[in-house]
Amino acid sequence: MAQRKSAKATADKDVLEDGSLGFTDEERAAMREHAREVRIARRRSPKDAEANGEADVISAIAVMPEPDRIMAGKVHALIREHAASLVPRTWYGMPAYSKDGDVMCFFQGAYKFKARYATLGFSDKADLDDGKMWPVAYALKELNPSDEKTIVALVKKALG
Repeated sequence: MAQRKSAKATADKDVLEDGSLGFTDEERAAMREHAREVRIARRRSPKDAEANGEADVISAIAVMPEPDRIMAGKVHALIREHAASLVPRTWYGMPAYSKDGDVMCFFQGAYKFKARYATLGFSDKADLDDGKMWPVAYALKELNPSDEKTIVALVKKALG
């Protein structure tokens, strides 16, 4: 007879009943953060969304370790300067920028999921289409002026 594991033992080991791996602590934290963001967004008026979203993004960037904080700050400044129509907000606790309520692009710090690089990503709402295959996420280790120009061009293209 197979022995059953308690729910706590299963959760502690990140293993589901079928033996597959579950979500990491970081993934569960990101999902909780996203649920919190959704609840907050429902209470905000559209008029308040941009002002509060800006404050949320600034707060999210402020708590990032370096070099993520520096890169996220640069990405934020570039997007606000060159794509002012995008509304800042957080998405899974990370800075993101939306159009008509849909996330267009986002910054994900390397620390978020213990990755070796930060990511600038674009959703399927971004107009980056180029043939049958194109990149929608970019690894960032540091940013130089050339990289910043590339980011501005990508964001402008994403807007259509």
